[in-house]
Amino acid sequence: MTHTPSDTAVHLPHVDGLVFRPAEAGDLEALAALVKRIAVSEQAHWYPQRSEVAAALEDPVNPAVQNSVVGVDSDGELRAYGGVQKNPDGDKAIIQGGVDPLWHRRGFGAAVLAWQESQAAARFAADNLAGGHRAAKVRSHVAEGNAGQRALLASAGYSVVRYYSQMQRSLARIPTVAVPDGISIVVLTPELSDAVRRAHNEAFADHWGSEPRSPQRWEVQMQHEHARWDLSTAAVDNATGDVVAYQLATVDPEEATADSSGEGYTELLGVRRAWRGRGLAPALLADAMTRFAAAGLDHAGLEVDTENPSGALGLYERMGYLPLRRTMVWDKLL
Repeated sequence: MTHTPSDTAVHLPHVDGLVFRPAEAGDLEALAALVKRIAVSEQAHWYPQRSEVAAALEDPVNPAVQNSVVGVDSDGELRAYGGVQKNPDGDKAIIQGGVDPLWHRRGFGAAVLAWQESQAAARFAADNLAGGHRAAKVRSHVAEGNAGQRALLASAGYSVVRYYSQMQRSLARIPTVAVPDGISIVVLTPELSDAVRRAHNEAFADHWGSEPRSPQRWEVQMQHEHARWDLSTAAVDNATGDVVAYQLATVDPEEATADSSGEGYTELLGVRRAWRGRGLAPALLADAMTRFAAAGLDHAGLEVDTENPSGALGLYERMGYLPLRRTMVWDKLL
């Protein structure tokens, strides 16, 4: 018998003060507002935007009715939330959640985490019955400065398995990097989008923690509020027209301050394996910096797995990027 995500519902959390239920489409605005309140309280550099919350509520691979919870107070206000995401053939379940800053230290965070683990275990059990053979593993990405979330995970038996470093550099001086012969760097267009998706899946197939992006998941990313198609590029082989590398950029308007006009952020950068070692990555980064500066931005940013075996960290350091902050990856085998 084939098992689907709808077969894997588990009991909802029970904690005095809140009533828990699955998230619904009608929760979108309230849930997005709760996510932002939590992020502001935690001084989070990144948090899911409205489009990402909407996508999670509509995700056919992780239906919200089984893979999400919200905690509602007596006035009908959302005060806590949690979600579980897992690809059917994935080796981990990703969890995300939080509690309204005014409702901390009442056991809601621990209750949501316990529910997430139960749902993740059920998802693995269903997938294994359908032919998988993977141990149940839960993963959470947490800003290093988030002491409360770190303490919660540590007390629940999670351990840090990886660090990601967010890096930034000024655009006051931009390095000159030649584009390899036979290659053109072109602005991303809708016609190129799926070719870039396929190039990304190939480029990241050997990257730790990465899983292939489906067309649906890719579309969510490309329609994100901060996505900047005009600052995103594809490196194209002039002879074949094939996309061999790419740079996807975002700009968060809230990054602009009295002292900075904002940051162009390289969300994804990848080079297909057969094309590595030819200088495509530095060429794409230098090109991106030029585009960011022309758009009136004064900084360039990106994130890197500090243990990336391709040498990405060293490349970014040579390109002038400096570390700002880190994200910790926590895992637990259930």
